[in-house]
Amino acid sequence: YDEVNPIARASKLSGALLICHGLADDNVHFRNTVEYAEALVQADKDFYEVVYANRNHGIAGGNTRNHLFRQILRFFNSQMK
Repeated sequence: YDEVNPIARASKLSGALLICHGLADDNVHFRNTVEYAEALVQADKDFYEVVYANRNHGIAGGNTRNHLFRQILRFFNSQMK
């Protein structure tokens, strides 16, 4: 487990990371995301995080999906420079 545990391996992250999380996700609990973010901070690794209130694992509803895709596109475009 320790060999594949993302929290234990946070210091080995290389490259850019975008984390998007819906707070109503009952599949991936937000506490896991927070613990991973804290591990990345303590490992001095940069990352980007977008949190969506009242959205489930699919991160949809209203303009949410458009916003999510725009953030993903912006992230990838910023990394292509």
